[in-house]
Amino acid sequence: MTEQELLEKLRGMVDEKRYAHSIGVRDTAVLLARRYGVSEEKARIAGILHDCAKNIPKEEGIARCEAAGIPLKPICYIEKGLVHSYLGAYIARTEFGITDPEILDAIYYHTTGHEDMPPLTKIIYLSDMIEPGRNIPNVEELRRIAMEDIDEALIRSINSTITHVLGKGSVLDCDTVCARNFLVQKKRLCKSAV
Repeated sequence: MTEQELLEKLRGMVDEKRYAHSIGVRDTAVLLARRYGVSEEKARIAGILHDCAKNIPKEEGIARCEAAGIPLKPICYIEKGLVHSYLGAYIARTEFGITDPEILDAIYYHTTGHEDMPPLTKIIYLSDMIEPGRNIPNVEELRRIAMEDIDEALIRSINSTITHVLGKGSVLDCDTVCARNFLVQKKRLCKSAV
């Protein structure tokens, strides 16, 4: 599919707010991909499609995952907002014809992250947080740091997410904790090696 075809199909699946967000993530992902030597084409596709399942009602999303045999962690039945990532990767593959494992990983983990994320997954996770339409605390600082040190921006972004989730009294996905811990340990190892 061409980019225009992806966008047209996506427009029929999400509301205008989500569509605008997806364009913002696409544009931010391309900038970060250029900065860090990652495929701009893959970043563009993953950015466009990362939220393709976001407007599917949560209970329907769970039912579709179960019907498709997509394994859901127990947390997904509590924090149903996580489901769109897993279903989104499936929809990207089955309805958009995306077979690239890097793109699918980036979509699948764009909400939680995971330990030792590949570069494209880091870019989509971070782009989702800092795209121009986002107005979260310290977003301008995150945008600046993202262009200097993607791992530091990810650590700060994940810290913010963890604080937000804990502040709501919600359950935290273990993949997010593992992603943060891996990045922090990597930074410490790099500093001690210098």
